Amino acid sequence: MDTEAVRSFVRAAELGQLRHAADELGVTQQAVSKRIAALERALDVRLFTRTARGVELTLDGQAFLWHARNIVADVDRAVAAIRRGSRALRIDVLGLRSAQAVVLHDYWRSHPEMELDVVTLKVDDPRLAVAAVQAGDVDASFRSVTDPATLPREVRMIHAFHSPLELVVGPRHPLAPARAVTPARLRGHRIWVPGIAPGSEWADFYEQLTAAFDLRVDATGPNFGNEVLLDILADSDDVATLVGSRDRYVWPAGHDLRRIPIVRPTLAYPLSLLLPRENPHPGLRAVVGHFATLAPLPEDTWLPSWATGPRGDDDRDTAHASRP
Repeated sequence: MDTEAVRSFVRAAELGQLRHAADELGVTQQAVSKRIAALERALDVRLFTRTARGVELTLDGQAFLWHARNIVADVDRAVAAIRRGSRALRIDVLGLRSAQAVVLHDYWRSHPEMELDVVTLKVDDPRLAVAAVQAGDVDASFRSVTDPATLPREVRMIHAFHSPLELVVGPRHPLAPARAVTPARLRGHRIWVPGIAPGSEWADFYEQLTAAFDLRVDATGPNFGNEVLLDILADSDDVATLVGSRDRYVWPAGHDLRRIPIVRPTLAYPLSLLLPRENPHPGLRAVVGHFATLAPLPEDTWLPSWATGPRGDDDRDTAHASRP
């Protein structure tokens, strides 16, 4: 069914004249007449009778009008849902318990009037996230491309914020009593991070981290999810893992897990935001500005070689710019 024909029918019924409907829709009266005639043929009914004053609904037309209005309203809502700038700001995060989601939620709580759609693309290859931004499937993605030179011209990457790492251990682990640990104290301990995807940004991160501090990061075994990982940590006296300080984790009280800050230096994961180079969603500007309000990290923070400085290569206010 031609939705524009349905729209023409609705406006003609409400205004009582084809000419007025045509003026409002920005088409000729002949075009409106043809659309309605085609709709009548498709429905095999007469919707209007023509009078000297314009058009009047038939009984079938009256029965169809309520449904036709709903069709037009549904189409308008569907278009608005996907049109950049008029629909909700759609941002991809690595997970709904991740630091990115937590920071976005904190911002939304202070700005509940904002229409925000938080999604997870569930892809490991950052090139797929770039493609999603390029295609307009998402307005921005919390992903890092470790070689920015490979980004297509239509997509840019800006620094979002850094996520300090914490050590998570069970109550029987030798480091469980510590209030803080240094990277040096982690040497020799098994740090289990299952499911590190080859070619992902976090694979690059952990490769540099282990090389810099001579750590033992074990990525063996499938990733069965956070719940299974936390269950294993609770019962282990030799396995630990790393999480972001803002990542949200929930476990049974009996697990008695410990989240221990890593200091001297702080180890941080750099989080970047991929967004269109031109005409980004208007809502991005305020969200990116919120990142600047987050607490700064210590000066001795360690970052991988591909990470930018505290503010990144691009000024934060350029998230709304439309320039090459």
